[in-house]
Amino acid sequence: MSVSTALVLGGGGARAAYQIGVLKALVQFYPRNHNVPFDIICGTSAGAINATSLATHASCFHLGIKKLDWVWRHFETHKVYRASIPQVLRHLGRMAIKGLQDDKVSTDAASLLDNQPLRELLDKLIDFKRIDRNISNDALKAISVDASSYNNSRSYSFYQGNKHIENWQSAKRSGIRSLLNTEHLLASSAIPMVFPSIKLNQAYYCDGSVHQLSPLSSPVHLGANKIFVINLESPHKNVPIEFEYHPKTATIGGHLLDTIFSDTLNSDLERLQRENQTLSFMSKEGRDSLNLRHIETLVIKPSQDLSRIADRFYDDMPFAIKILLKFFGINRQSDSSIVSYLLFEKSYTTTLIDLGYQDAMDRIDEIKQFFDIPTKV
Repeated sequence: MSVSTALVLGGGGARAAYQIGVLKALVQFYPRNHNVPFDIICGTSAGAINATSLATHASCFHLGIKKLDWVWRHFETHKVYRASIPQVLRHLGRMAIKGLQDDKVSTDAASLLDNQPLRELLDKLIDFKRIDRNISNDALKAISVDASSYNNSRSYSFYQGNKHIENWQSAKRSGIRSLLNTEHLLASSAIPMVFPSIKLNQAYYCDGSVHQLSPLSSPVHLGANKIFVINLESPHKNVPIEFEYHPKTATIGGHLLDTIFSDTLNSDLERLQRENQTLSFMSKEGRDSLNLRHIETLVIKPSQDLSRIADRFYDDMPFAIKILLKFFGINRQSDSSIVSYLLFEKSYTTTLIDLGYQDAMDRIDEIKQFFDIPTKV
């Protein structure tokens, strides 16, 4: 059986800069004109944007990472959502008026922030036509983007891939062949209440992590038997917190985001490990009869608390956004990870890139073994 390696990039807003650092550590062990070392690329939320950009450069791994590195190192909040005082007040005013109107009169999606700049950035930076070209040239087998439906609470994987790949239906999740575009990426990254929902195929969608009960479902259905996962979970989740009083709204909001973006992935990885152990006791004939296969995984995650790193760069956040977050009880001293998701400033994203690179280099022998990279290239 041929080996198909998948890359899985989860969600996490500005935290997704970390993914670029990990990939920078990997790319240096490949020749300049080498394809991406992934047959399948899967992304959710901000990870979907990184994944799709990489898929458009599947024929040249170095160029794809170089472009992503440049974008993340020059990020500013206003490139993702409107962040000046007049813009924030104007948007909140529109949302307040919308709340007083009948839904038939006001059909625009409600949201705390206006992410129209992100739409413009994606239209400018990503050439979606290159995806089909890379698939036709065998530089890539498939790319998938996950989004969650408000209409039926299902998780949908919108994918482009080889012709032999078929749509799939599982419990609470589906795979649908699509021509990916900016709307799919906006849908996948539409954090509920923070960013507006997106209409696709007569249904409304939000962040792909919300109903994503099985984040590894997409790469498995697309044919992967090796999965490289870059998880954006921070170490602080494993350290108990002692509260003198009830948790504040900011803390609860941070916990909800952490749960949405990390917990289901960790559960899916544990489930996959148990299945691999079960398969090791079965004969090849038994595995084949059930259409089951062993799937090898390698997970890279931050060695430092991304929320604490974000605290260091809190002052770099636009003044209007700091005031808005303060209204919800979020400031530098808050025990909340929300800032780490919304701080799209180059001082923070560059630090995450460097951390991702260092974390990957600390485990480079494991990574080389996983990708069958010779000790000396």
